[in-house]
Amino acid sequence: MSRYGIIDLGSNTIRLCIYEVCCAAHEPLRKKDIDTLLNYKVMAGLASHVEEGAMTEEGIKRAIKTINTHLRRASHFNCDRIDIFATAVLRNCSNSHKATAAIEEGIGQRICILSNEEEAHLGYLGAKLDQDLEAGTMVDIGGGSTELTSIKGGFDLAKTSIPQGSLSSFANYVAGLMPTQKEVNAITQAFRELADKEEADVYHCTQLYGIGGSIRSAAKLYGDLCNNGNRFNYLLPEHIDAILNRYAEDPNAFAHEALRTLPDRIHTLIPGCVIIREAFKLCGGERLDICKYGVREGYLAERVLVKPVSFA
Repeated sequence: MSRYGIIDLGSNTIRLCIYEVCCAAHEPLRKKDIDTLLNYKVMAGLASHVEEGAMTEEGIKRAIKTINTHLRRASHFNCDRIDIFATAVLRNCSNSHKATAAIEEGIGQRICILSNEEEAHLGYLGAKLDQDLEAGTMVDIGGGSTELTSIKGGFDLAKTSIPQGSLSSFANYVAGLMPTQKEVNAITQAFRELADKEEADVYHCTQLYGIGGSIRSAAKLYGDLCNNGNRFNYLLPEHIDAILNRYAEDPNAFAHEALRTLPDRIHTLIPGCVIIREAFKLCGGERLDICKYGVREGYLAERVLVKPVSFA
């Protein structure tokens, strides 16, 4: 039995996960081999600390403080090793090398910056632990980017990253706490313009799979606000339409109700739902099944354990 810590430095959250893994050497990692002892997040909101494309000193200090707190917390679990990786927020900022070096110096540990392709591939590997992914398109909406992965014959093939996520949408287009209809339209238009640069036909598929906090939050929101508290592990286009229509009818009432369900994500809920709606349209999706695992578990499987994954 081994324990591993993974810190995921994302655009919206910085999350610490502690995993206890039980599987023999050289055997495939399976869902039943993983026990998550801790899953703790801090809403650091680093994407909002990017100004004119560069990570600010305040953002760097916030990342250092949060990661050091996570490292102290992880020290109580006697982990065999602790890994830290970062995605869009450090990958895409114009001062990526300088900001990463400053954070590494502040925490005394190296950070692995995942490329677009690596992030999408690890997300696929993690999702595959939870579901038998044979064909479809995987959608991962993070704080700073949206990854699409085409799955055919049980393999992840084409991958792309659209540099717009739920938090960056909020930071770039929303003046208050919740977007006006004009701002919703601006988020929609910006995403469409970025998506138009991609070869969308590659990702055209009725079956979608979803990972990431924005997608899980949308499912919780639909269940609590639009479905009498009954939550599903999937989303349909009409679910997203129901959320956005309810918001458009009375934004203030919607915000008060949503605060009961997801208080820490209140500012990114609508931007996230807008991107989910556009992902459905872009891919021609009819159903989006939500996967329990994602990039962190894929990183555990391929970068920490260095073993292939299998569905079980």
